[in-house]
Amino acid sequence: MAPMPPDASVHPVAQAGFAEAGTYERARPGYPPAAVSWLADHLRIGPGAVVVDLAAGTGKLTRLLVSTAATLVAVEPLEGMRILLAAQCPTVPVAAGTAEGLPLRTGSVDAVTVAQAFHWFDADAAFAELHRVLRPGGRVGLIWNARDRTVAWVDRVWAVMDRVERRAPWRDHDRLGADDLGRRAGFGPLHRAAFHHGQPVTPEGVIDRFRSVSHVAVLPEPEREAVLAEVRDVLATHPQTSGQDELLIPYRVDCLWCERR
Repeated sequence: MAPMPPDASVHPVAQAGFAEAGTYERARPGYPPAAVSWLADHLRIGPGAVVVDLAAGTGKLTRLLVSTAATLVAVEPLEGMRILLAAQCPTVPVAAGTAEGLPLRTGSVDAVTVAQAFHWFDADAAFAELHRVLRPGGRVGLIWNARDRTVAWVDRVWAVMDRVERRAPWRDHDRLGADDLGRRAGFGPLHRAAFHHGQPVTPEGVIDRFRSVSHVAVLPEPEREAVLAEVRDVLATHPQTSGQDELLIPYRVDCLWCERR
């Protein structure tokens, strides 16, 4: 199969940085049951509901929604991600598409979930499309694994990323609020909740986690390896990680939802 041409509507860093779907699947955490339940309850995801997991990636959230017995459809723009998603979630139809151009009929959807991806969207165009495809009263839910830097060694390794990711769009998601989402035309107020969990990893798993960061993945190889070497050095020398076979990366899980009027 010939490779698909680049999609101009997908952020170029996301398009290139997430080309290694296997690394993303292996290295990225899932989501805690409490956060998924909160999202499912508030979006009314259950039997009879038509639910789209948008920018579904390798299906990290999709697979956790299967047990709700909703009718699920995954939409993902990157071919490598779609292939892996289909293998992980064989019962869920997978379609190519973007938030700004959804391959869905008008008024055909009860809920849309977006995990770890909204920061890559053109928010205005995406919300116009979400308003189009959602039925009145339909809901949009967003979820992120946000970096929890309250542990000293974790703060130290994420500090390496601070230099690499100075212009990364995800850095704005903490500031999403009434002016960004809750006052979108045709949508009601924004509701929030936060949860916490941890990702058990080996030291080499930490390296994989950083290799899966899009702004690291797109670096020229010598620069990428230099960044990963810095992370290895922290793990080898920090008193909380030196000599450890297993580590725990903490995350704060941010959940948000709003309703189509």
